[in-house]
Amino acid sequence: MTDTSYSDRQHIGVSGMDAAHGALRDYLRLLKPRVMSLSIFTALAGMIAAPTDIHPLIGAVALLFIALGAGAAGALNMWYDADIDRVMSRTAMRPIPRNLVPAEEALALGLFLSGASVFCLGVLVNWAAAGLLALTIAYYVLIYTMWLKRSTPQNIVIGGAAGAFPPMIGWAAASGDITLNSILLFAIIFFWTPAHFWALALLRSRDYERAGIPMLPVVAGKQTTCVQILIYAVLTALFAVVPYFTGLGGVAYLTVSAVTSSIFVYLSIDVYRKREGHAADKAAKRLFSYSILYLFVIFAAILAEHGLGGLV
Repeated sequence: MTDTSYSDRQHIGVSGMDAAHGALRDYLRLLKPRVMSLSIFTALAGMIAAPTDIHPLIGAVALLFIALGAGAAGALNMWYDADIDRVMSRTAMRPIPRNLVPAEEALALGLFLSGASVFCLGVLVNWAAAGLLALTIAYYVLIYTMWLKRSTPQNIVIGGAAGAFPPMIGWAAASGDITLNSILLFAIIFFWTPAHFWALALLRSRDYERAGIPMLPVVAGKQTTCVQILIYAVLTALFAVVPYFTGLGGVAYLTVSAVTSSIFVYLSIDVYRKREGHAADKAAKRLFSYSILYLFVIFAAILAEHGLGGLV
């Protein structure tokens, strides 16, 4: 079933159950579940760190609709980017390029989930969180996907703000407002995103060049990209320790953030030092892999210090 197109499913001799499972899996892939899981986790951290307790049921409802909003943005991104996804090896196996899901159905799914997630979050939780979720979806689809991605090498810097909103949404779901500390959680992800994504772009620069996407390594070269990665890694490290000084994090958080941020910066320096040849790819791959773990640990430390008991 994995190589069967949408139209072919109606003609091959497989069971209805197998076909249904395959179709469901393809539609779920439109929601970008890996990105969705990161949104849920950082939103949970923001929710727990907020100074106001939230009922467990309300918290679960909020996370559900934040997840659906993130999935909606992913589906709309795949719908709009189907043309370039077809020519990039990293994305060629997505459901629309493989004709497993019709583009118009991906668009319909994305629009429906966008409206439903924002409306339900507003009615069942609060409109501050719903407004931020609506802003996140619009920013990711209209500002990043439709405009910045294809027009400027700074696409991931400006457009990366979309991925930084979830902890603010979680915070607003619990407290109903936006504070300096919730903006700080936003800033950590915002400055983390370029270093994280450009490490991947170094590995996939030919893909982006073939698709006509002006990613920084394609436009400015490896050396400039490596310098920019290091700059943003340092900025991320600085912002990552600030929660200790605002009262959002304690000594344990400061220790964890200092150690993990030092490793993040060190790996970024290593990318700069080994910016040519096979060693450059290995260094970029290490940084990309570690950057995911790094962000998880930073927000896990916030969760640990504030305790899951904050949901009760």
